[in-house]
Amino acid sequence: MSTFSLSLSLSTVYIYEITVGSLLETREAMKGDEEPEVDRLPVDLLAHIFALFTSFRDLAEASGVCRKWRRAVKQSLARRERLSFAGWKMDDDSTTRLVRLAYNLKDLDISKSRWGCQITDIGLYQISSTKCVSNLISLSLWGMTGITDQGVVQLISTTTSLQHLNIGGTFITDDSLFAIADNCPYLKTIVLWSCRHVTASGLAFVVKKCRKLESINVWGTRVPLDCFIGLLAINPALKIKL
Repeated sequence: MSTFSLSLSLSTVYIYEITVGSLLETREAMKGDEEPEVDRLPVDLLAHIFALFTSFRDLAEASGVCRKWRRAVKQSLARRERLSFAGWKMDDDSTTRLVRLAYNLKDLDISKSRWGCQITDIGLYQISSTKCVSNLISLSLWGMTGITDQGVVQLISTTTSLQHLNIGGTFITDDSLFAIADNCPYLKTIVLWSCRHVTASGLAFVVKKCRKLESINVWGTRVPLDCFIGLLAINPALKIKL
């Protein structure tokens, strides 16, 4: 790394720390006559700084400071290629609102964790209409027990570039697998961990139609062992994780 690049990186981090630490101070200062120092930064640089934020709460705070910061937050979201809501309390509307602004999104993770995203079929329907969804390469719906085949089929029908899908820990059936097989020709990996309602027919359909499939995780499913022999007959190079 050149001295110039290192200097620029350190400067960015320094400005980032100042920005995060001065959100409330800036809001108070703007009530006065003097313009805060941090507010003199151009929108593009502010957007670059906000792109480093990992807390959606901090982004919400920044967006509420002024119109200029709100534009910068929107620009920062538009530049992001990955969004992860794992560990955050999110609902259908708040998740959709952020995804809709992330035009260049390629990796979307709305897995349920301890505190849990509470996404339902309504959220999946809303996300399916966003601009970025057709460019998604990786999607995780792990543990989302509030979704059904109806929402999954709607979303999957628009994710035509998908290569990696984690839908383990859900209550999907073969209906979702049929939609995946019909709409995800570039799929390389799929996690069906503990999807107890899928059958051998659905798995065979996915392996047969998704010719680029390299790995499938079927741990915890109720599919008989002889089914996996059939899957290997279709795709001998397939890695089956039991």
